[in-house]
Amino acid sequence: MIAVDSSTWIAHFRNAELESVRVLRSLFGETELLVGDIVLLEVLQGARDEAHAVRIARELNEFSIARMLDEEIAVQAAHNYRALRGKGITIRKTIDLIIGTFCIERGHTLLHNDRDFESMRTHLGLQVV
Repeated sequence: MIAVDSSTWIAHFRNAELESVRVLRSLFGETELLVGDIVLLEVLQGARDEAHAVRIARELNEFSIARMLDEEIAVQAAHNYRALRGKGITIRKTIDLIIGTFCIERGHTLLHNDRDFESMRTHLGLQVV
């Protein structure tokens, strides 16, 4: 299963010409895509108005929605943060740390357009598209 980060969904809804958006669109109907609850939150926060939010939510609800944070993921995400910090790497957003850790722990691949995930790929084994 491929989890899609908010960086790619937001670019998709803005019709941005990015590689991650091209990959996302090529996956529609070809593989199971996962939208995390916190990804849903981030994407909906950026909606212009309620009507726009409803359209986005309707489209995202066509995919599997997963709860990304529980006690196990919280503990492991904190561990991952400390491990990266020990290497001199600071993840800028806690949400990215949660998403990356969720994917690592659940065996999902991540489609993204965010540099924070590259450190997790290099040092923690995050699988990315």
